[in-house]
Amino acid sequence: MFACLAKTVTLQDIISWWFMPINIGLTFLFGGILGWMVVKILRPQPYLEGLIIATCASGNLGNLLLIIVPAICNEEGSPFGNHNVCSSVGLSYASFSMALGGFYIWTYSYQLIRNSSVKFEALQAAEYISKSKVANKAFDATPETELLKGEEDEQIPKLTSVDAESQIVAQESTSHQDKSESSWKKTLEFFHNILEELMAPPTIGAIIGFIFGAITWLRNLIIGDEAPLRVIQDSIKILGDGTIPCIILILGGNLIQGLRSSTLKPLVIISVVCVRYIILPVLGILIVKGASTLGFLPSDPLYHYVLMVQFTLPPAMNIGTMTQLFGVAQEECSVLFLWTYLVAALALTSWSTVYMWLLT
Repeated sequence: MFACLAKTVTLQDIISWWFMPINIGLTFLFGGILGWMVVKILRPQPYLEGLIIATCASGNLGNLLLIIVPAICNEEGSPFGNHNVCSSVGLSYASFSMALGGFYIWTYSYQLIRNSSVKFEALQAAEYISKSKVANKAFDATPETELLKGEEDEQIPKLTSVDAESQIVAQESTSHQDKSESSWKKTLEFFHNILEELMAPPTIGAIIGFIFGAITWLRNLIIGDEAPLRVIQDSIKILGDGTIPCIILILGGNLIQGLRSSTLKPLVIISVVCVRYIILPVLGILIVKGASTLGFLPSDPLYHYVLMVQFTLPPAMNIGTMTQLFGVAQEECSVLFLWTYLVAALALTSWSTVYMWLLT
């Protein structure tokens, strides 16, 4: 993110592309609403709700665009003009999209997966308690246990009414203090979580990349043949280029887990595929065409194409990283990735053809 943004996105670009963060926010908004509807209709396990909403809302706004846009520009007869200019400008669009997507994914989607992990831990704790109760009931049924209970009851002193009232008053005052302390703790935890999410490596890379791209003298330090610190940019670019194949390899390894042990309902998979590749692309066409009619967008058709494609991408790969981080729904995430990325090969090709036909 740092290497692409520092090189291809300037302050003028950030200002002129002001609609792109709104467009990405709309993909998350409508995808989240549709995912919530899927959850309410199909009623999956509570710890899967966040995963389903996240996969419906969060698209792969970085890696795939960095591959798709230059590939279309290099095709013969591309509708977007000279392939050199198209590739350069398209890389800027893809880099900006990747950075903005990182902000949304590592805040909104991260919080959804975190909440799913809390629900999963609560479910495990409830199962453990229920098993313990069953074991205790079996133990209480023995005659020896009944005898021990009788001896313990005789040793427990009985409370007077005055003692009981004083205990109730003490408990009420303690509960009131606990509520005020818990609300304050929840507020602090909320801001701490937001700060923690904004300190994720992709977000930090995007912020620093924006700073270097927007400030000319910082940009000249690392970008260009005569830049004194160009070795830093070259080194980061080399390392960054290796992340895309590495992420794809990790995705392939995760798919094996899901195929072996997932119990995800087929209807959930079909619903997520329909949301991502039927409903959202149609909404994307309406939104981009409407924004263009109102004069919110530059005249560049490649920019319009990128905005439309943002509604058509498969789920963000970082969701798989988050499920591994919190240890929740890893197998189910792998299965959703398998089917959504298989369908993406057909869906992206078909919708890209429609988009280019509409724009030319």
